[in-house]
Order: sequence, then C-alpha cells, then structure tokens
Amino acid sequence: MYSLTYGEVSFQEMVSIIKAYAVQDQDLEYVIAVGTDSQNSDFTKVPVTVGIHRIINKVGKGGIYFYEIKKIKKINNIRQKIFYETNLSIELALKLNHTFEESNIPHEIQVHVDVGYNGPTSQYVSEIKGWVKACGFQCIIKPDSYMASSVANRLSK
Repeated sequence: MYSLTYGEVSFQEMVSIIKAYAVQDQDLEYVIAVGTDSQNSDFTKVPVTVGIHRIINKVGKGGIYFYEIKKIKKINNIRQKIFYETNLSIELALKLNHTFEESNIPHEIQVHVDVGYNGPTSQYVSEIKGWVKACGFQCIIKPDSYMASSVANRLSK
C-alpha cells in the first residue's frame, strides 16, 4: 500500500498506523472506510483505497488514506466493472477486519461503493448493497461513498 504521508508501507505497517491514528484522541469518532473505483484507457486502472477519518459532530475533521493501484485488462461491461471493484473492496475489508480483531483494535469498517440511485449504476444498487451487508459491512453508496467516488476516483484518472 502507499500513503502520501507515509510512502510505501506493508499491510501490517498500515494497520499499525491506523491503530495509532485511532487512539490519538479517544473522545473523537473514527470511521474506517474501504473503496474502489476504476477508469478505462488501454487497460483498466483500479485504485483500491482504505482511509481512517476523524468525525466531530457528524463532520469530517481530517484523516489519512492508503491505496494500491492495479492495472488489468480493459473491462468494458459496467456490471462487470462494478462487481470487480466491489469484490476488491470486500476482500480488503475482510482482511482488515480479521487483522483488527486479532490485534484487539475496536473498529467498524464501511465499504464505499461506486453505485448510486442516479445514473447507469442505479440498477445494481440493491444487489451490491445486499452483497456488502451479507459480508458483514456497512455499505455506503453515492453520493456519500467518498472513498470510492472521490478518493479512488481521483487516483483512477
């Protein structure tokens, strides 16, 4: 994984950084979110992101994020792209969840998906939300899915 703040880090280093960030001020609420987006060119560029954000009175007050960019054979089918993105997010969320439980890190992980009720992805909302919830995570969709629709989207360009 890579961080603008910490540079290249291993998965375990990322977990340690997230843990340290989450205990800086125990009076604050923290949100851990995973999200993925993709962009087509000659190939499909797929950033997978994880972030931890401080929340004060339901307003974001800073955070850090990590990402990994995959380049794969071009995916033209929108359904296939959405499901591929969501699968990568769920895989990372499951890995984080397992590691956090082993390390006794209090956590709730949100999976941010790049679907919403407006636009061409609207037909996949209920299916994607059901899948993410069945995996044990809170599913956040557009316009609130900032790790997918903002952070990962910017990295996919």
